[in-house]
Amino acid sequence: MSLSVASEFAALEAVLEDRRQRVETALRTLAEPGGAPAVERAIEDSLFAPAKRLRPILSLLVAEVLRGQPDALMPAAGAIEMVHTASLILDDLPAMDNATTRRGRPTCHVAHGEATAILAAFALLNRAFEILARGWEGGPDPAARAAIARELARAIGLDGMIAGQSRDLLMTGQQTDFATLEFIHSRKTGALFMASAAVGALGARARPEEVAAVVAYAKNLGLAFQIVDDLIDATGGAAEAGKDVGKDLKKTTFVSFSGTEGARVLARELIATSEEALSGFGPRAQPLRELARYVVTRRR
Repeated sequence: MSLSVASEFAALEAVLEDRRQRVETALRTLAEPGGAPAVERAIEDSLFAPAKRLRPILSLLVAEVLRGQPDALMPAAGAIEMVHTASLILDDLPAMDNATTRRGRPTCHVAHGEATAILAAFALLNRAFEILARGWEGGPDPAARAAIARELARAIGLDGMIAGQSRDLLMTGQQTDFATLEFIHSRKTGALFMASAAVGALGARARPEEVAAVVAYAKNLGLAFQIVDDLIDATGGAAEAGKDVGKDLKKTTFVSFSGTEGARVLARELIATSEEALSGFGPRAQPLRELARYVVTRRR
């Protein structure tokens, strides 16, 4: 699937497509068969549905910018996408957001049943951490892999995605202030962006201040990404979005809080802030700056 939006990003699009294909290849290698065919079919449908692979690509781009070896991080990038896909399966469940379409296809629980969907999500999470625990030839040393696993665990933990999703569910049908809205999405969406950037930096053996800088960049990038998601939900169609739209009508979103134009302004401000976090890297961080600008132009 192409991330295509505008000709000004043609060079970046070529890079993103190349990295996306590499991630796809890695996922095919990493998704080993097991003893539960029904669950494996659900994983196949969810993990290999047409997708941007933006989070693992972010990790690889960070590694490149910090002069690491992206190819040596490919299994970790695959683990990130497994974690992300698991989170989508769980997020779509009837007890959560009750979505019926994801990545242009029926959601996992619609296609395979709730029980199988839950098992598929847990299998993906388990596989992701198994990959990191086991290691791979040419990859990071055990200490670096432990740090990478810790970042991913935090991203989906009680102060990460779980915190964001829990607060989001609790606030359904209620008025939400901006601080709560930011809390929800800095965790529900932003946490995995931040972890993805940290994985790339840790894999490149970056200094602590470099890790902090790319994580700050990714936090603002993730929030801007969510705002664009809200804009797509409010103004786009399901075919364009590749998923259900209008399902957030009972929730406060960045669009319902700030209005369409206000949300666009906020997204641009967040992108500017994300770029400021990269100031210490000079020209070599240009791919990350371009990625940030690109994200706010997306239509799905």
